[in-house]
Amino acid sequence: MGAMNAEEYAKYKGVYVFAQQVDNVISGISFELIGEGKRLAEQLGVDVTAVLIGSDVKGLVDELAEYGADKVIVVDDPELKNYRTEPYAHALASVINEYKPEIVLVGATAIGRDLGPTVSARVKTGLTADCTLLEIADFPINPIPGQEQKHNQLLMTRPAFGGNTIATIACPDNRPQMATVRPGVMQKLEKKPGAKAEVIEFNPGFTPDNKYVEILEISKAVSDIKDIMDAKILVSGGRGVGSAENFKILEDLAEALGGQVSCSRAVVDSGWMPRDMQVGQTGKTVRPNVYFAIGISGAIQHVAGMEESDIIVAINKDEDAPIFDVADYGVVGDLNKIVPQLTEAIKAQMASK
Repeated sequence: MGAMNAEEYAKYKGVYVFAQQVDNVISGISFELIGEGKRLAEQLGVDVTAVLIGSDVKGLVDELAEYGADKVIVVDDPELKNYRTEPYAHALASVINEYKPEIVLVGATAIGRDLGPTVSARVKTGLTADCTLLEIADFPINPIPGQEQKHNQLLMTRPAFGGNTIATIACPDNRPQMATVRPGVMQKLEKKPGAKAEVIEFNPGFTPDNKYVEILEISKAVSDIKDIMDAKILVSGGRGVGSAENFKILEDLAEALGGQVSCSRAVVDSGWMPRDMQVGQTGKTVRPNVYFAIGISGAIQHVAGMEESDIIVAINKDEDAPIFDVADYGVVGDLNKIVPQLTEAIKAQMASK
């Protein structure tokens, strides 16, 4: 992948966000990315543009505007009704080649992790996956004699080597600069009811060929689990809980508090809880008001998904467990004794009100 020539490079302007929608409902990550895109765009003195891809999705434009999009490019075609790699990649790559954004952000969802790399290869640029921090700065960060220091570059930070170190990556020689970002990491803006965006309709034309997958059936998993990312109080269990049956103790505490149960990766790997409940680097990033870490040792990969919680309460029988380093309150002891007592105390407190 050679560097772009200066004339071509200079044509790329603006911050674009892939506005993911499924069944004509915009995914929450889209609003988070518009918020982050706006922050980056303000530093560059440019607009933030949402790219909305789907079939009969024009009715979603106003919602993107209310969350801060200055412009919305709509690619609307019957071929885009359900997500398929080929038509969606064709749509987004065509938008990039036509409008030349300098930055493109995609959510690191199941869809985004498929779409982002496919599109970046097609438009001949790099992609940094699973970013946790984005900033505009100079690159190289420290000037190197004899090497041009470029300004207004996107520096993309992500965990590396299993979360044991942090890597900051730039894409100084090609455009756009592309990143996927995990849901729950960036902050969406306050909604401004009635805000409007400039709408651009663009259709590169879709001719189904042998690369188009044919969808035979879509089976939706029916889940009555509320999304743990929306919970204000999470009661999270790790391997130390001991068994799937023992999670009943945590469920009782969550019920008394009006919260939800979540878990660590070890619990999912053991088959005690579904993956939807997992917090951490390979799970979900959560920011509740209160996070109970019960029987969780506190591996760096788990901490990465919950360290932004307002208050962290750890209960663990191992006083040297790393979870106590991030906890606001810590209790050393047997969770089988402590948690039921805590539940009873909370119930008594609620009853007396």
